[in-house]
Amino acid sequence: MVQQIQQIQPSGGFGPELRRRRLAAGLTLTGLAGRVHYSKGQLSKVERGGKAPSHELARLCDTALDAGGALAALVPLRPAAGAEAEPGSEPQEEVWVMELSTDGRSWFRPMGRRQAVAAGAASVVGLGLGTSGAHAESSGEPLLEMSRSLFDHYRRLGQTADPRLLLPALIAQTHTLRETAAHGGARTRPALLRMGSRYAEYVGWLVQETGDDRAALWWTRRAVELAAAGGDRHLAAYAQVRRALVTLYQDDARQTIDLAARAQEGALPPRIRGLAAQREAQGHALAGDYDACMRCLDRARELLSSSGADTDTPVIGTTHLSDPVSMITGWCLHDLGRPAEAADVLGRQLAQVPEHALRTRVRYGVRRALATAAAGEIDHACALTADLLDHTTTVSSATVAADLRRVARTLARHPRNASARELSPRLSAALPTIPT
Repeated sequence: MVQQIQQIQPSGGFGPELRRRRLAAGLTLTGLAGRVHYSKGQLSKVERGGKAPSHELARLCDTALDAGGALAALVPLRPAAGAEAEPGSEPQEEVWVMELSTDGRSWFRPMGRRQAVAAGAASVVGLGLGTSGAHAESSGEPLLEMSRSLFDHYRRLGQTADPRLLLPALIAQTHTLRETAAHGGARTRPALLRMGSRYAEYVGWLVQETGDDRAALWWTRRAVELAAAGGDRHLAAYAQVRRALVTLYQDDARQTIDLAARAQEGALPPRIRGLAAQREAQGHALAGDYDACMRCLDRARELLSSSGADTDTPVIGTTHLSDPVSMITGWCLHDLGRPAEAADVLGRQLAQVPEHALRTRVRYGVRRALATAAAGEIDHACALTADLLDHTTTVSSATVAADLRRVARTLARHPRNASARELSPRLSAALPTIPT
């Protein structure tokens, strides 16, 4: 585990330990530079303590020197960022307020009923269906059927559109399902609530794509509440997987592992446990623990291969990867300091992603470009990145932007490379248009 790895730090710190292991391996600075694709000068500064090592450099050196995670553990892991609101901080008797402006902008926020009245939102507070149970029952069935069909269309549209364009419609649909269920009969109410939970979960994912982690977690909690009210107690475990994605992008290995492990406890459906095992593998990769990562990936493959389709509500997790475990394996290999292997795996898997799944192609395409650059294939990395830049603006993803910035930093280490110099202005221009 991460905590156990951190306890093996020698007193001299990363720089001296890097030098000790390099010399023990019979490598010069030039030789190590050739393996990790950092300059000799940068490595010399790190060894002498004049420059702090990045997590990426630590993992690359760890792999190059076969340190088994000991070197990577010497770079302190980032503490939890506390993106989630404190318990009890949410408004009681909550209402949802959304505004659509004529200039195309929109905003949404939850607030307490009293706060809404004070703000002049009485019409929102009073909004209700006002229908009898029998009428709501008859209207609930066609709404459920339509919502199930619409969800697949929205998820497909989400692959090619800015999330901010979809959120108002998805939030309104979630509200409609919730309100119809509240006034409906016992026969359709559970199914409406479960469908509403899937909409809320998808809203949470798209909100994270806009860069708002706190709001993403708020929507994940709403999804859990709707699912539980509809008789689905399993979504609470999947919420841990969603929270672990937030901590993964914060480079918080410990939290990612802990949250994902929690989501595998108890008698949960194989798909949720499989998705949780994938996320745990990514956490172990961040921590530099190759063996633990591979064990989790093996477990994920077994669980996901045995999970059946849910015919009642939309399937949880991605639907655009034919072999998600292999794709995540490529992701993990990069974080484990094995970029050449990662680029090879990601390239093979990307060839199987359908053309219409643009967001998925961009997400893993940028990850492939990052691994290719880290492996020292700068010309190829630049070509891959150039092909993706227009699409990164289209999908407008904060999570993709995080990796694209890492691509930019990696290419910046090669200022003499003609391809890197040529790409730099385009890359710099694209980044400000993507949410952070």
